[in-house]
Amino acid sequence: MPIAEIKHTVEVKMDQSIAAFKNNLTKIRTGRANPALLDSVHVDYYGAMLPISQVANVSLLDARTISVQPWEKGMGAKIERAIRDSDLGLNPSSMGDLIRVPMPAMSEERRKELTKIVKSEGENAKIAVRNLRRDANEAVKKTVKDKLASEDDQKRSEAEIQKTTDRHIIAIDQLVAAKEQDIMAV
Repeated sequence: MPIAEIKHTVEVKMDQSIAAFKNNLTKIRTGRANPALLDSVHVDYYGAMLPISQVANVSLLDARTISVQPWEKGMGAKIERAIRDSDLGLNPSSMGDLIRVPMPAMSEERRKELTKIVKSEGENAKIAVRNLRRDANEAVKKTVKDKLASEDDQKRSEAEIQKTTDRHIIAIDQLVAAKEQDIMAV
């Protein structure tokens, strides 16, 4: 594999690691309502377990309330039960065919717990990026060993891979800081 292709592949994979990290961050609940919070909740729909977003319209009523509007009349109770039984700690209430899901206020202790979780997720993302850097450097060394590239090419490409790694780690740090700030905001 040519060195340029190795560098491109590692950049794409690092971008994917950051995208996965961002996805994990959306699942960590802050005091504010976020429709994506219910993405992990599945409801029984005629024998199939589907995400709530596939059987109802999920939107925000205000900053602290999620509204769920089922597309079928009989699904309201099932959706309400699925939200209540999920491990999110939410208590939905029905108002006709509209389900309101208020976000409970978080204690200071819970906020600190969540910031630790965010830091841990950030570390895992950094580890993934560093592992990709290691794999790319090994692939470059293999091309040099196979006499497909020179040692100068190896040094140059390892420096570029390191710059790419640094850029992605800075992006992860920024995401962690922004999420911590979001969690600690009362």
